Amino acid sequence: MKLTELTLTQLRDGLRQGSITSVEATQAMLARIVDVDNDIRSYLTITDEMALEQAASADARRAQGEDTPLLGVPIAVKDIIATQGVPTTAGSKILDGFIPPYDAFVVDQLKAAGAVILGKTNTDEFAMGSSTENSAFVTTSNPWDTERVPGGSSGGSAAAVAARLAFAALGTDTGGSVRQPASFCGVVGLRPTYGRMSRWGVVAFASSLDQVGPFGRTVADCTALFQATAGYDRRDSTSLDVPVPDFEAVLTGDIRGLRVGVPKEYFISGIEPEVEAAVRAAIAQMEQLGAEIVEISLPHTRYALPVYYLIAPAEASANLARYDGIRYGPRVDGENMIESVKRTRSLFGPEVKRRIMLGTYALSTGYYDEYYGRALKVRTLIKQDFVEAFKQVDIIATPTSPTTAFKIGDRADDPLGMYLADIFTLSLNLSAGCGLSLPCGFDSQGLPIGLQLIGDTLQEAKILNAAHAYEQSTAWHQQLPLTGAS
Repeated sequence: MKLTELTLTQLRDGLRQGSITSVEATQAMLARIVDVDNDIRSYLTITDEMALEQAASADARRAQGEDTPLLGVPIAVKDIIATQGVPTTAGSKILDGFIPPYDAFVVDQLKAAGAVILGKTNTDEFAMGSSTENSAFVTTSNPWDTERVPGGSSGGSAAAVAARLAFAALGTDTGGSVRQPASFCGVVGLRPTYGRMSRWGVVAFASSLDQVGPFGRTVADCTALFQATAGYDRRDSTSLDVPVPDFEAVLTGDIRGLRVGVPKEYFISGIEPEVEAAVRAAIAQMEQLGAEIVEISLPHTRYALPVYYLIAPAEASANLARYDGIRYGPRVDGENMIESVKRTRSLFGPEVKRRIMLGTYALSTGYYDEYYGRALKVRTLIKQDFVEAFKQVDIIATPTSPTTAFKIGDRADDPLGMYLADIFTLSLNLSAGCGLSLPCGFDSQGLPIGLQLIGDTLQEAKILNAAHAYEQSTAWHQQLPLTGAS
């Protein structure tokens, strides 16, 4: 088996046993990036020199008896997460050339765990998108079919993990931006409980919804990265000051007696028949493993899309007001300050402009209570649905997306059609729970299908173990895309 085909946990075992060095693994991964990423375009910045220095340091530390959780493991980071001395663009021309003088909390955690950082992955501009087509720089392709999208906004991270261009990666999830690309690319993606992973140093989109999350090829890989990066951060006012359990230890694979809720609102017209069949087969498999399947209802699910597209743009409108070309980022000069700010903000892409306008309208005088205020009230109802559901069940199982990956350009002129790609993931972000996507099959075109497992607040252990149990009873995670196979 090639080094790049190892899972993170297999690589970590090899590093600990001394059969592999971090320099060897990093060189193999960098060589594969050179060979393959021209077709995938998952990276915006490749930090090859820094990665090799970190790998050499990891090998030296290991030789001295040190063993941190990710010592010597090459990881990718979404380009919306600040990295000291490395460009962080958020996929936008308005941040082109911005080099942070500090690391985000999760990057600090990666470095403390001994990880090797390979580079920064592509993203929809300011994480606003479901396909990674909204990046100002390149469009990332799906490794399973390069004519199709990898999902978004963390499409670069998902594609890098799927194409074996990183052993794991960090992304962010505001409305499904970890889980949906994980589904499209056939990898595992976790959206932890809001506040479980610090947002300090992450470029803000919608502050009450944004959450950092890990990608891995397997549930164990995803868990290892989550374990290393979760934790309390006093610099983030929304960070949860709670202990981080040993998540890797909970992957027992025993789900006997686990109550799995199946909400009827998630199996609707418009879902592709092959997606529904694969997800229902996965739920049946969990029943075979000893879980109890319970039909439940989340009655306010149908309001999640309009509520999200009032709250998220409103918060984006406030957050992106700081980009004026005066404090940081590029500046386009004009005849006066107002003209200069206008010209600078013309660097925003069309989707970002659309959401800023939606959000500004929703917050404007005379419309605040009618739109934003009402959306907040319905958000409470959506959250209450989950509160009631978790009185009956331990976790919830649904499709991650109603379709498999669509072709690049197919929804470029159809914003609503694009937004509907996240119809099954939005509700979780509006609540206070956690969720993940993992592979549960393929459609007739060979495209991955994702199963979404949702847990209550701070119940990541339950969904990770359930996902691990299902994964170990199937072989979906063992299949690799043919892109760059030679």
